[in-house]
Amino acid sequence: MIDLVKKTMMAGIGLALQTRDEVESLAKEFTEKGKMSEKEGEKFFEALMNRYDETKGMIETRVEKSVREFLKKADVVTGDELKALKKEIRELKKAISKEAESRK
Repeated sequence: MIDLVKKTMMAGIGLALQTRDEVESLAKEFTEKGKMSEKEGEKFFEALMNRYDETKGMIETRVEKSVREFLKKADVVTGDELKALKKEIRELKKAISKEAESRK
């Protein structure tokens, strides 16, 4: 039964949507109720936290990708694109200034 609970807890996106403190509290509760040894509890908690971190990272990556795709489709300029344009404008201004001075 406790193995089923472990597998269930480690699966799914719901884990990543919880805060780290909630996950830690839940792991402690399962450890106590599941009559796990301290060592088993630590292993369970560690596995749970690893899964939490992995799932959270995957969700963050997917959200970032979705936002980038949305911005591209909506034709919105990103910060990096704006910085590149500003740099290009500065370089063009310098080139124009040099050209104007060389004509004098």
